[in-house]
Amino acid sequence: MADTQTMPVALVTGAGRGIGRSVASRLSAAGYRVALTARSVEDLAGTAAECPGETLVLPGDITDPAFVDQLYADIEAAWGAVSVLVANAGAGVSASVVRTTDEEWQRMLDLNLTAPFRCLRRALPAMVERRHGRVVVIASVAAKIGEPYISAYTASKHGVLGLVRSAAAEVATKGVTVNAVCPGYVDTPMTDATVRGIVEKTGRSEQEARSALASKQPIGRLITRDEVADAVLLCVTNGAITGQGINVDGGAVPS
Repeated sequence: MADTQTMPVALVTGAGRGIGRSVASRLSAAGYRVALTARSVEDLAGTAAECPGETLVLPGDITDPAFVDQLYADIEAAWGAVSVLVANAGAGVSASVVRTTDEEWQRMLDLNLTAPFRCLRRALPAMVERRHGRVVVIASVAAKIGEPYISAYTASKHGVLGLVRSAAAEVATKGVTVNAVCPGYVDTPMTDATVRGIVEKTGRSEQEARSALASKQPIGRLITRDEVADAVLLCVTNGAITGQGINVDGGAVPS
């Protein structure tokens, strides 16, 4: 029987569904105690049920700085310091630049850039002290290219990749790695919402909209959430990979 006192601790944000659920399940199967956070208690319960190991369900708003501090305090009180942070929580918005409101712009920055920054800032001191830690941010191929109608989302993802690269350079000699995984269009609820938006704005059928997104990947299909989780686990297990934005996009964007 495993000694729970020596089992490493992972935190997955946006763990209620999609990529976050797959990553949490994989980390749990790999022997981590996994703290799960998202807004929905029901979604988190579903993720916890898929994890073979011990989980800690901590619902809340990751964009609230007070919640981030409390989240880490609760994990540390229960299990000790976080060894692996997977900053997965995120969202998108579609609008032309001139139709993007201040509220939409700020929401993208708050969730996709500032929340990972706060989680990273809180996680690093203990990782550096222990001379071991892994941070993986789920970014997007939008961190590397620009496409029309997603300026706020793209700006936030470009920003978070810059954060990853700078943080990785700071801690490279201290046993801590910081990476981003940059998926294309993944078969998740977030993409389902994108499909609905295309249908509403263009009048295309749902199948036409989904096919249009699938065709953006040269492999001709959506990426699976398990394929993204594979890349996350590579970053967790390989200490020589750091400061990278690893594309999981079917060959759509040159690295």
